This record gives sequence, structure tokens and C-alpha cells, in this order.
Amino acid sequence: MSVPIMDHTQEEAACADARNRGQFLARQDRWKDLSAELRAADKARATTPNGMPIAELLSFGARLDVVSAMEHALSDCVSTETGPMADGILGFEEILNEYRHDPAIALVMAQTHIDVAWAWRGTGWDTIVPQLNRQRCAAHFDRAKQILEPFCGIELDSPALAATRCALLAGRRNPKARVADDYEDLIDLAPHNHRHMRALGNHLLPRWFGSYAELELEARRTAARTQDIWGAGGYTWVCFDAIATDEEACARVDVDFFIDGLRDILQARPQQEMVNLLASYCAVALRNGQGLHEEADLARGQICDAADWLIRDHLTEVHPLIWAHATDGFDNNAPVTSISRFAARGRADALHAISNLFRDEISRGQRITFTAQGPQMDPI
Repeated sequence: MSVPIMDHTQEEAACADARNRGQFLARQDRWKDLSAELRAADKARATTPNGMPIAELLSFGARLDVVSAMEHALSDCVSTETGPMADGILGFEEILNEYRHDPAIALVMAQTHIDVAWAWRGTGWDTIVPQLNRQRCAAHFDRAKQILEPFCGIELDSPALAATRCALLAGRRNPKARVADDYEDLIDLAPHNHRHMRALGNHLLPRWFGSYAELELEARRTAARTQDIWGAGGYTWVCFDAIATDEEACARVDVDFFIDGLRDILQARPQQEMVNLLASYCAVALRNGQGLHEEADLARGQICDAADWLIRDHLTEVHPLIWAHATDGFDNNAPVTSISRFAARGRADALHAISNLFRDEISRGQRITFTAQGPQMDPI
């Protein structure tokens, strides 16, 4: 079997360029330039080839040094009260004082506090998080909320601000009253960005701020509001991560509606990044929970079967990093110690899934060659 492997894609290069640009401007204390570029990208809804907002990447790069230092300090049990870790946060607060009326700088600073809050909180169950860590997490969420208070994403036509306000839901005392409305505002501002719909579905799970009934309702409402862009895909995007991580949500999903959404998503975004995302989801990510819930397995099996036509009819190349993320259930908090090993694992998982799909043809002595027109089968 011969499959082109794209170890370096346009998407990865575009993401790296935007992150590096934000990091460079912050390191050079060129905050006015960072603000101008971030606001311009946000206003233009500028994205990478696969739809990642450039404004989010610029902000991520700008805060990367401070957040990484804090994460390393916490993982190494180094005090964050003094020294370089504290200096980084205090330095950002001084910058905020200088640019207190600038929404773009406020955005970067608020997102820094949210990142640090999660660094204190960690990803474990709430019952095992130490009291001190919970208090520090809450304090940073409160500070982020305070920083963003003067700025409204709707009034400023800013998806980046609206997305950050949604991220603050995790730190609210009563987030359930706001989750649907805040995400509706965000999705209406940037309906082409599927990541916001995925985040909505995840936050509507009972483990967060919603219920299974609310998840289904908002998935259908989102599909109706974004039909001109995604067809039925809005339903699929809202359910995408939710049903991969929650067995009951998977058991309740409207399978036919979900699969119709997969087809409509590919019609709207036929690029190979999207094909790899959907194929790896069906072939790898969604299979992770097999055997835990009988009704969920019935729905899961039907959706996973879509990997057949996704790969046979649409795949022309493998993007290893996407498949590697699928193996981790698209968990952005999963630690990656080596990008090369991470990519190698994704490549192996992709080739394993594809070879399983074509095992009958291979056993009959056929060679499978992926071309720009799709897989071609020839006798050896």
C-alpha cells in the first residue's frame, strides 16, 4: 500500500508563522504592533487554510513564554510566588495598565490568566484537586473576567473577545444561565469556525454546564442557523466531541442527521485537512469508547462505518498530526514531549486504519496506491 504522507503541511506552517509572529512582537515589547495586527486579523476573520483564526494564534504566541514558564514551574513544584514566574505575570499586568483601553491587549492578558488558571487546576477530577490549586484557579479566572469586563465582543464585532468570554464560563459561579446565549453570540459572529460549535457541544455535557436534552436542542438550533454555510454540518460539529467523550450522549445522537452533516461538511470544506480530520475521527477517535455502553456502540458503529467512504472517496494523503490528535480524542491538554514521535504514532495509526479498510483487496493480491484522484487498485 502506498499513501502520500504530509509531514509538513500548509496548515502547520501557517499556524507556526502566526504563533511565532505573536511571540516575536511580545518579546520585542511591540505591543502596539501586536494590537494592530490582532485586531485587523480578528476584524477580517483571517484564518489558516483549515480555518484556525489568526487572531487566536497571535495571542497564543504573545502569551506563550509566560504561560509555559508557569506550567513548567507548577510541574516541577517550583514556587510561583517569586522569581521569573511571578515576574512574567506582574510584567503583563504593567503592560495592561499602559494599554488599559485596548481590547486586543486586554484579550491577550485575560487569556493568559485563563491559561494559568487551568495550569493550577489541571485536568484531574475536581475531588482530587488540592484546595490551594482550586483557589488559585478561581483567582485567575476572576482576574480574567475583570480584565474583559469593559469590552463586549458583540459591540466590537470581535469573535476573539466573544470566544474568550465563553472560555470564562468555566470560572463562573453559575455558568448554566449563560452558556447557550454566549455561544450563540460567538457562533453568529464567526459561523465559519467549526471549533466554536465543537466547544459548545462539549460545554453542554452534564459534566460541564448542560444536559443531554440541551445538547440535542442546541445542536439542531445551530444547524438551522448555519445551514447556508454547513448544511446539516452544524449538528455534527456540536455533537462531534461530545459523543466521542460521553457514552450517553453518543447513545442519544441522531445518527442519520450526524452522517448527513459529515457529507455536508465535506461539500463545504473538501480540503485534505478536513478529510483527514473526519476520517481519523470515525476510524480512531470515536472507537475509543467501544464496549462501554450497548446503545452507544450501536450509534458509534454506524458513524464509524463512514470512515469507509471518507477514505475511499475523499482521502488522497495522510496528515499524521491530525491522526495522532485523534488517538488522544482531540484532547488539547494531552502532553506532547516529542512532536516527531507524536507524528510517527499518528502515521502508524493512519496506515493501520487504512490497511484494515483495504484488507480484502490486499489479501487478493492487489496494490493500493493513493493518488490525487483517490485510491487506485492494481494487481501486484
